[in-house]
Amino acid sequence: MSNKKKPSQTFKMRADHTWRCKPGYTIFVADRGAVRFDFPKDWIIEHGPDAIKIVDMPPPDHTCSLSLSVFYLPVGVDWSELPVDQLLRDATSADTEHVLTRGDVHYEQRPDLELAWRESRFMDPEEQRPSYSRSCTARARNVQPLITLDYWPEDRDRLIPVWDEVLRTLRVGEYIKDPTRGPGY
Repeated sequence: MSNKKKPSQTFKMRADHTWRCKPGYTIFVADRGAVRFDFPKDWIIEHGPDAIKIVDMPPPDHTCSLSLSVFYLPVGVDWSELPVDQLLRDATSADTEHVLTRGDVHYEQRPDLELAWRESRFMDPEEQRPSYSRSCTARARNVQPLITLDYWPEDRDRLIPVWDEVLRTLRVGEYIKDPTRGPGY
């Protein structure tokens, strides 16, 4: 797998855009539609060298972090022998340091996308207290995003609906000519 390194830019959507999301959320589009999902509208996007992070408050006061890395897979390869649920299971089982528990891998096959996610509970080495992490990998049209939500136990009830909305609205490899205008342009 190769990860394209591109400079990150943020664009405002046009007033006449055709994107729609539920109240209280906003739309995130990476690389003209390589990955798209909705997240809470008051959260803050931070561009990093290897991932985009979306946090609920400005650091260092944030209580959670939603991270996205996008991998572009070689064209012409049949990836069916490496299903995303097995890929996620293997990747999340390899790291045992600080892990307290691991949940089951949840798999979903959509007509245009397959995805798998798993929750782990671990001991945060800096804070020395339990923390949660939900990781999702998906695949469509040779694009494979990795999405991770890290949060504290006391924020669980507030953040599980956010995770559910990210996964519900997740689209992969649905490119659009002008993301500032939305689908149909």
